[in-house]
Amino acid sequence: MRSLTRGHVKAGFDSVRGAKWRNFWTMLGIIIGVASVITIVSIGEGVKQQISQQINHVGKNVITVRPGTIRTNSTQSKSDFSVLSGLSITGSLRDTDVKTVADNKTISASAPLAAVSTDVKGDHATFNNTFVIGTSPDLPELINQKLAYGVFLSVDDEGMNAAVLGTTIASQLFDTDVPLGHSFKIHGEEFVVRGIFDDFGSTPLSDDANYNNSIFIPYDVAQRITKNTAVVYEILAKTESASAVSPTLSSLQKSIKKNHGDQNDFSVLRAEQSLAARSNVLSLLTNLISGVAAISLLVGGIGIMNVMLVSVAERMHEIGIRKAIGATNRQIMSQFMIESSLLSLSGGVIGVIVALIFDGLMRFFTNLRPVISWQVVLLAFGVSLAVGIIFGTIPALKAARKDPIEALRSQL
Repeated sequence: MRSLTRGHVKAGFDSVRGAKWRNFWTMLGIIIGVASVITIVSIGEGVKQQISQQINHVGKNVITVRPGTIRTNSTQSKSDFSVLSGLSITGSLRDTDVKTVADNKTISASAPLAAVSTDVKGDHATFNNTFVIGTSPDLPELINQKLAYGVFLSVDDEGMNAAVLGTTIASQLFDTDVPLGHSFKIHGEEFVVRGIFDDFGSTPLSDDANYNNSIFIPYDVAQRITKNTAVVYEILAKTESASAVSPTLSSLQKSIKKNHGDQNDFSVLRAEQSLAARSNVLSLLTNLISGVAAISLLVGGIGIMNVMLVSVAERMHEIGIRKAIGATNRQIMSQFMIESSLLSLSGGVIGVIVALIFDGLMRFFTNLRPVISWQVVLLAFGVSLAVGIIFGTIPALKAARKDPIEALRSQL
């Protein structure tokens, strides 16, 4: 029995090698499906790990205030944006909210983040719709980020046209690597570079900007140059200890709700909640795209079935000879099932290799850090094997049920 099985496996390999290009195009759907699923899941897992690392980076005593209410999927209506993302965003933050957070007795540091999208003109280039952030001197402490050169904005810079740049935009605006003291223009006003941030591996506690491409200016200056139209999209705050987070959350919730006329059109979140919201959105999108990619596996399975049906038709004489010398229906069926499984597994192996190459390229050329787990790889192999077995059943049954006399009468 073992020698017979080995013979079927050898025959299966010979069949796959005998029509290399036809079998490659047959496996392409499996290759694309396996590679896509592994790549997408690995990107999602990598980003989740980066998100969880942010909690340790910024500290568990950081509080985030955001416009809008974050609700669970169970409370959403079908017309909400949350059908896709799990979030529903409404409302806005105001200057009174910024002051309320800063004046809270249990808050040791706070910083508003006000967005200004405007043109910026430097020595080397002009950029349209650059993301400028109005904030306060406490920001580096809140996001636990160091400066590569110079100093951050201080209390003395309030009302002054001073700026701190992200690493990427600093190199793009000026010809020098360290443009401290250089000036550039925002809204026609001249700003002086005070400092350059270290590279941000990821945007802390926020999805709203790439801080490496952002410019940071005093909050009051941001409001002045936009005539008080700069949108406060987030307020960061830090308590003196982790134990003070819960009572501070409750206190801020009440105070800000009062500012908003008793409307709950804002969210006060601890660091874990803020990052969990992003993680949930990421999981939903990962599952959605993985489902789309899984369709390739279905297409690949149909391709395998079609090729195996053609193979059965081409090998009618072989089937007739084998049955004439005593091969059973089960043995004939096993041979074709093994061949279809080999096709599918070969596609799975190539798909895993392609996914590894893609993940390596993403690590090299982007800030993404995909994480491929052995569970996902095993699942990919299992699914590809199942596809081969399921879609190889019909051709195998067709081959096994052939009458040996009719099969022998077929043309060689």
